[in-house]
Amino acid sequence: MEFKFTGKAKTLSYVLMAVGLVSIILGFITDQSEHHQHWWANFLVNGFFFFSIGLGALFFYALQYAAEVGWSAQLKRIYEAMFKFLPIGSVLIGIVIVGGLLHQHHLYHWMDHTLYHEYMIEGADGEVSYTDTMEAGAVLNPSYDKIIANKEAFLNPSFWTIRSIVYIATFLIFAALFRKWSLKEDEVGGVELHKKQYKRSALFLVFFAVFSSTLTWDWVMSIDTHWFSTLFGWYVFSGMWVSAMIFALILVLWLKKKGHFTTVNDSHIHDMSKWMFAISMLWSYLWFSQFLLIWYSDIPEEVTYYTQRIFSDKYSTPFFLTFAINFAVPFYMLMARDAKRNLGFIVPVAFLIFIGHFVDTYLLVIPGTMHDHVSFGIFDLGMFLGFFGLFLYSTLNALSKAPLMPKNHPYLEESKELHH
Repeated sequence: MEFKFTGKAKTLSYVLMAVGLVSIILGFITDQSEHHQHWWANFLVNGFFFFSIGLGALFFYALQYAAEVGWSAQLKRIYEAMFKFLPIGSVLIGIVIVGGLLHQHHLYHWMDHTLYHEYMIEGADGEVSYTDTMEAGAVLNPSYDKIIANKEAFLNPSFWTIRSIVYIATFLIFAALFRKWSLKEDEVGGVELHKKQYKRSALFLVFFAVFSSTLTWDWVMSIDTHWFSTLFGWYVFSGMWVSAMIFALILVLWLKKKGHFTTVNDSHIHDMSKWMFAISMLWSYLWFSQFLLIWYSDIPEEVTYYTQRIFSDKYSTPFFLTFAINFAVPFYMLMARDAKRNLGFIVPVAFLIFIGHFVDTYLLVIPGTMHDHVSFGIFDLGMFLGFFGLFLYSTLNALSKAPLMPKNHPYLEESKELHH
């Protein structure tokens, strides 16, 4: 039985997208912040969060091939459908990038060219030019920021844009090839295409190992331009990975309830739940490691990130609550073997962690862009629902375009016979 994207699921995705569209329009109109900073910040939060879920699915898909994994063979269409969102997510990220380059928003403080020059010269016509040397008529530039100026070789609009294009192009090319070879394997069989997927997946993981960190430096960490963390890329990566695994798990459970994936048994659900549990622990380890090292060293350029979030009436509660949810809930609820097979535990825990990681993404962006001049309201919720509806529509629509159960995969029978 093939999946057909109709009925309540399609209606729900349309309703959510409509809510999001209304929120985007009204939010932009009613946003009183300078340069609609609140609107743009929320756009980046949601665009990056759902783009990262698609990217996490692409990573896990490649990981299964590179590691020659058998248990998940019959589930690969789930991950293919999820990373089909990447072209849409790339457009969303692209809107933020172009908006920054055109100075439609100031999410990235380092894009202000006045920060990079120590002196300024005011002409007779009132125009100001900037220089790095003391010249006739030059005075100290009050906007000069030595820390940001020393990062100009890396943080400059041209190089930043080129890097962003390379990231997106690489992910889209690999995603398109993986999907193409997967569908072709259904038709021709054999092991040639599987070997090609195996080799290209290993190659992709090399690119991903670098780009998954550097893109988070560019799109997220550079918001707090003075701050840096060597663990930041891995920390954000673990969040995108577990979010992707949660969505995939919930989707599989829903499809089973609809009569699909009849050969997916408790052992498959157990394994997917183990991934959700394990990556939650990885995220928690990286969260605490980053916090502990920065707290212990107490270097001004590093602690600024945490002082902004811990000593703020706006962010301190969600900051620590997010860690408690994303660590304590899976740790205490999913530790036992039986809990990973019990839908009464799995589903509510999965939903709670998913929301927890969205809030974590929110806290990566909003404090550095809005500082204390923000309040979470109906506009923020509406935009999240809209982007979620768009991701849901993209994924379910992709699922309906190909057979749910792949054919001719060398490990398909092994996957169907999984029992432990």
